[in-house]
Amino acid sequence: YDLFMAAPQKDGSDQNFDYMFKLLIIGNSSVGKTSFLFRYADDSFTSAFVSTVGIDFKVKTVYKNDKRIKLQIWDTAGQERYRTITTAYYRGAMGFILMYDITNEESFGAVQDWSTQIKTYSWDNAQVILVGNKCDMDEERVVSVDNGRLLAEQLGFEFFETSAKDNINVKQTFERLVDIICDKMSDSLESDPAVTTGSPTARLTENPPPLQQPNCGC
Repeated sequence: YDLFMAAPQKDGSDQNFDYMFKLLIIGNSSVGKTSFLFRYADDSFTSAFVSTVGIDFKVKTVYKNDKRIKLQIWDTAGQERYRTITTAYYRGAMGFILMYDITNEESFGAVQDWSTQIKTYSWDNAQVILVGNKCDMDEERVVSVDNGRLLAEQLGFEFFETSAKDNINVKQTFERLVDIICDKMSDSLESDPAVTTGSPTARLTENPPPLQQPNCGC
C-alpha cells in the first residue's frame, strides 16, 4: 500500500502528527458537502447555501491507538465548470466521501459518474463511503435507504445516511473512513504497523492520549 501522505512524519520541522490522510468530499452541487465538513470540523451549521468556488479544505486531528492522525479534508465544488480543478486534487487522496441528497434524484443518479471519476483520477487503493445526506428531510425523500445501500454494494462502497443539519452520522462517517484506511494500511504495511496495532477494538478519538506517569519510587 503506497502511503504517500500517510507516511510517518519524522521531519523535525513538524512533530504534531504521526500520519496525514488526505480526504475528499465529492458529489453534485448543493448536496451539502460544505455543511457536512463544517459540521464535522467546527460543529456548526448554517442553512444559507453558498456554492463552493473551486476547492477548500479544513484540518482536523484524531487519535487512534495513541497515534495522531491529521485529516486534511478537501471540500470540492460540485459544478461542472470546476471539474478540471477538483479532479486534480483526487491524486494522493486516501479516502472519498461521495455524497448525494436523498431529496434529489439527479444527485443520486450522478453517483455512478462520480464513482468513475474516482477510478479515473485517484489511486487504486482509495477508500470510498457513499453518503445520502439530508436524512432529516424524510418527508421530501425521493431516494430510499434501500436504494442507496444497494448502489453502495454494487460499487463496493460502505454506506451511511447522514444529516449535517441534525448532526446525524457525520462523525461516524469520518471515523469509519479513517478506520478502513487504517485497515487497508495494516493489510500491507510491514515496516511500521503501529497505527493499526494495539487493541483490536481501539476506537478513534478526538482526545489526545493521557500523559504516561513515570514510575518513580518516591
